Amino acid sequence: MNEEFYNRGLEKAKRKDYAGAIEEFNHALQLTPYFTEAYLQRGLAYYDSGAFLKAVSDYTEALKLNPESVEAYYCRALARLALKNLPGALEDAERAIRFNLNYAPAYQLRGMVRRKQGYIQDAIANFKKAATLYLEQQDKENCRLCLEQIKQLQPQELPAVQPSHSASAPILSTKEYFTQLLEKAEKGDIQEALADINWVLKADPQDAQAYCCRGVVRCKMGNYREAIADFNQALRLNFEDAIVYRNRGKARSVLGDHTGAIADFNQAIQMQPEDALVYIARGNAYRAMGNYLGAIQDYTQALQINPDDAQAYYNRGIAYSCIEEMQNAVENYQHAASIFCEQEDWGNYQQVLSSLEKIQKFSPQFQKHNYNLLRQRLLRMVGGYWEIAERLIEQKHDYYPGMSDEWYLQKVIEDLERDRGI
Repeated sequence: MNEEFYNRGLEKAKRKDYAGAIEEFNHALQLTPYFTEAYLQRGLAYYDSGAFLKAVSDYTEALKLNPESVEAYYCRALARLALKNLPGALEDAERAIRFNLNYAPAYQLRGMVRRKQGYIQDAIANFKKAATLYLEQQDKENCRLCLEQIKQLQPQELPAVQPSHSASAPILSTKEYFTQLLEKAEKGDIQEALADINWVLKADPQDAQAYCCRGVVRCKMGNYREAIADFNQALRLNFEDAIVYRNRGKARSVLGDHTGAIADFNQAIQMQPEDALVYIARGNAYRAMGNYLGAIQDYTQALQINPDDAQAYYNRGIAYSCIEEMQNAVENYQHAASIFCEQEDWGNYQQVLSSLEKIQKFSPQFQKHNYNLLRQRLLRMVGGYWEIAERLIEQKHDYYPGMSDEWYLQKVIEDLERDRGI
């Protein structure tokens, strides 16, 4: 008989006749006081009718009869959340997870509680875990719901990701979720970033931004053909944005398709004419083709937009050196080195200094300039008596024959400084 009351209660609950359902469950419990499912279903009816305290009471009774009921913990967590009892809701959600590590709704609920408590990153982690489990269970609707909950926790737009100082590093400006993935890749966690993006695309194969983001990560991995395929897919999904053309252009340039790269950069400039990065990228492509004047014009345009762009100075210095305008090359290298030093970017700082040293080493003009500086320095060290300097230089000739005049000057200066404790 109690089964009849219970089944009628289920039918009435389906029809949203919650008062009628509660009455039927009451009859079932009068006949069988230890009917766990009846407490659970009556609790659901109470919850759906807005009687949250009574719902909590019924779920508690159900847990007394079955202390490992994942569903009872989850339902009581929902009711406690409705009553704004966040600690109680969190505790129940965690108990549900403890008894079933693959129970997606509990992770989703825990994400909701953590969001209300202000722990945004923890909330995102729980929504992501829930989405993964829903996806494995082929529940795409709830998976997409979790993805939406993640996106709602992020600002709609963020500034562009700060560029790495690599001349070919792709840059992406997108929502924070994708920005964080790119930052993860920048820190060296490329495989983890790629796995996260693949997870997003598995949940939503039409996410154009995810294809764009994956293209950027694949560029960092050196998989330029796969990156281009991702950028193409983003464009097919109508993600018409300068970042796609700019990054696809960089990938094409690396593969040697400089003409195609320039076409992409032209498109990016039309869409975003104040983007210094795309002028630098197009300048690099022009330089690779031997169009050094075109490259210099692009680097100059980039510096008009951003006067503190060290990469633009450095690349313009390279272009000037290619047309043997060494004075201009040195000036640009020196600007780049100064900015890299201020930024404490020691890797690029040293690279610029090495380029500067090569010019000074192999250019006759700068060899002569450097020789004169050393000569003046030595003259000051010997009190202005060049006869003394000459004798010291002759001694070095005897000990080290066959070296350059500049080398002997440098050697005498170093020995004098050592002897004087300088």
